[in-house]
Amino acid sequence: MADMILAWVSALLRWTHVVAGIAWIGSSFYFIAADLSLRGRAGLPQGVKGETWQVHGGGFYHIQKYLVAPAHMPEELTWFKWEAYSTWIFGFLLLASTYYIHPGLYLIDPSVAVLDPRQAAAASLASLAVGWLLYDVICRSPLGRDTRVLTIAVGVLVAAASELYLRLFGGRAAFLHIGALVGSLMVGNVFFLIIPNQKKVVADLVAGRQPDPRLGAQAKQRSTHNNYLTLPVLFLMVSNHYPMTFGTGHARLVLAGLFLTGFLVRHFFNMKHAGLTPYRWLWPAAALVMIATIAVTLPAPAKISGPVSQAEIDGIVAARCAPCHSANPTFEGIAQAPKGIAFDTPAQVSAHAAEIVQQVAVTRAMPLGNATHMTEEERAKIAAWTGR
Repeated sequence: MADMILAWVSALLRWTHVVAGIAWIGSSFYFIAADLSLRGRAGLPQGVKGETWQVHGGGFYHIQKYLVAPAHMPEELTWFKWEAYSTWIFGFLLLASTYYIHPGLYLIDPSVAVLDPRQAAAASLASLAVGWLLYDVICRSPLGRDTRVLTIAVGVLVAAASELYLRLFGGRAAFLHIGALVGSLMVGNVFFLIIPNQKKVVADLVAGRQPDPRLGAQAKQRSTHNNYLTLPVLFLMVSNHYPMTFGTGHARLVLAGLFLTGFLVRHFFNMKHAGLTPYRWLWPAAALVMIATIAVTLPAPAKISGPVSQAEIDGIVAARCAPCHSANPTFEGIAQAPKGIAFDTPAQVSAHAAEIVQQVAVTRAMPLGNATHMTEEERAKIAAWTGR
């Protein structure tokens, strides 16, 4: 019963995490697009950078942006922050309820690193905090004065964190943690810099002081970072559904391809919103990067001598897969067979031959974290089982 309740808690946390994320990303994308679409003209109020006209929902909207702040504090002011905060809160609770409570199933892979549950959870928590601190130091350092140099520096930081995760955790957990880290950087930008800077500007307006323009510039820089990081993070947060990304032995190349593709696509739309002629090569370049990413994940032919009998396959599945995929799972933390697929009889094993080969031999996603210690020889036999 406890496992079933925990499964429902995980499902509800995932739902709220997604809903909050949609709200945050929607407002973030909208404001970046609105900012880039601003146009200057004669006669705008003092301090207004530009304006934009938009049509939606049967009406017209006239939007103006003050580069620093208006001369007086408006009577009503809408803040956009809880979308970001709630996305991180629900995401962290989901991480804890899944990966920390059942580390042997989802977090730890003995073939990658031998960790006990407390060490794994501590490494996860510490990495999120240290990652934010390093990122913030880089942005505030002289590197932050040059956008291109800063982009490279942040890219190196993310690459180093990715390498660390891939050496600590199984592929599924590593990808999820890379997404969690970058998502934490984005929320940290909102919580530690963007909102505090905006509060300082509001306080200056209320006190009748001239706000410091550097506060707005800093917030704009971090908002732009968030904008370019969003697409890769979205994919990483659902990557557990796509084991071919992390299970084929080329995770580092896949990560590079995902981040580069997301950057190219986001840059195209940002240029378009700014009224610029987008570089025509951006979409073909993104497509080529994605094709190359897919190519490196294609499996090599199975190398095994001699035929593989059905009895051998049944034995492997019974020992390595059935602890979870059974009418009565015996693996701790599994309340019912994932996706309702059970391998209690040879007939059930044969009926799911294609799925078994795909998950075990092609994407290597199963068993989760290789918790049942499937060997390379066993994977090769399953790959050769149906001639793949």
